[in-house]
Amino acid sequence: MTDHIPDAPEPDEPDPQLDFPEFEDLDADDRGEDYAEEDLPAPPRPINWNVLSASDAAHEWLTLNTWVHWLRRTYGLPATIIPPAWHRHPELVWELSALHLHWLGAYDPEQDGSAPIGWHADFADARERLRDWVATSGTRLDRDRPTRTTDWPGEETTDQGGETTLTDREQDFIDFLTADVKRRQQREDDWLGGLAGEAQ
Repeated sequence: MTDHIPDAPEPDEPDPQLDFPEFEDLDADDRGEDYAEEDLPAPPRPINWNVLSASDAAHEWLTLNTWVHWLRRTYGLPATIIPPAWHRHPELVWELSALHLHWLGAYDPEQDGSAPIGWHADFADARERLRDWVATSGTRLDRDRPTRTTDWPGEETTDQGGETTLTDREQDFIDFLTADVKRRQQREDDWLGGLAGEAQ
């Protein structure tokens, strides 16, 4: 004797009050997105901050800064994990940049559905590293000083600078970005000048 499996019931007609417009028909603002479709980033690629050109660096700084603001607000992260002057500390820049790239990969539309939970597991590890580096760097919510480095025997003693008060974080970021881009542009100009000199 075989069990009889009843036919699946026909689905009810959709309730017009529960109908939603197609996602594609909504403006970016209506979807809760920060960017229009044409502004979506290309697939992530590793970023080597040591070799970025001036124009690439300006773009990457602004992109990372926007994402870090999103990250700290979304997850309620205190300054002991992401301090306002993170951009002035290379160890924090490299960590946050890698975390951002990992996030872009995890939430890429072509990615496997389990990738976001993997990102969150790695995010937990990254928060511990960030907390350790912030504790040793000396940067705080309202003040900052350069991360202390150790001069090895035979090296010239470096002036590592003192503590400064942070009164306007966004202006500090723009000042830092401008100086970084100018430094990179000068490096490029010097390199091109050297090539021109060799060609003569």
